[in-house]
Amino acid sequence: MSAKIEPITGRYVHLEIEDRPYRIYFEEAGSGIPLLCLHTAGAHSSQYRHLMCDGAITDRFRVIAFDLPWHGKSNPPEGWQDEEYKLTSSFYVAAVEAFAEALALDRPVVMGCSMGGRVVVRLALEKGAKLRGVIGLEGSDHPSPWYDNSWLESPEFLRGDFCAALVSGLVAPQSPDEFRWETLWHYYQGGPEVFKGDMHFYRTDSDYARESATIDTGACPVFLMTGEYDYSCTPENTIETAKRIPGAKAIIMKEMGHFPMSENPAAFREELLPVLARIAGGA
Repeated sequence: MSAKIEPITGRYVHLEIEDRPYRIYFEEAGSGIPLLCLHTAGAHSSQYRHLMCDGAITDRFRVIAFDLPWHGKSNPPEGWQDEEYKLTSSFYVAAVEAFAEALALDRPVVMGCSMGGRVVVRLALEKGAKLRGVIGLEGSDHPSPWYDNSWLESPEFLRGDFCAALVSGLVAPQSPDEFRWETLWHYYQGGPEVFKGDMHFYRTDSDYARESATIDTGACPVFLMTGEYDYSCTPENTIETAKRIPGAKAIIMKEMGHFPMSENPAAFREELLPVLARIAGGA
């Protein structure tokens, strides 16, 4: 059997976020309109590898995914051992903006999942003029509790297997076993308390419901795509958010859960391709 080399290129970029230096890992494939992808809490950019190997997408889009600091192959900052990691809304937005500027991305489309699907609402609100559009996967404009927040203080959050178990029910039952376990492996790999630190943003510092109605979807189209089996960001949460944002489009994906791009890539591409075509058509 001959070797197969995927078209994905991985590199590092050094940049500053809120006046502090970071070494950020990113992967990319394709050319054309920049499609900047944001991973879920506690995971990393490998969640988007299937999109980067799909010629129907990469023929028209330059798909780019980076690991936030503390995640995947990105380093935590110098002195991390003496501080607690806690993701804030302001840092998250600053990280996305700094990365886009470092790569000189011209009006990218930003697509994020879960916490990434939440932050794109704020990006559309504050940075919409610089974007070609946003796609929120499993995204809404406000937190929607799906477990007892006291669990965040459990020492079990230090363990990747606990984090994987916590999110395992969010994968739809129809998702192929191969990709279900690939998705959960990303959580096994998480650093101690990184998932917990991301939950600070997702649970307590990402309520944009009072401002989301002011998003100008004429300048920055908003698409919200949620799996019908998601109980972290339910279809109802997504539909409510779309109703608050004039011109936003809600798409509920059948037989999919919280991680569409990694848990069922074949089914997800069929939902995503028409959205990308609409965005490209309006470019």
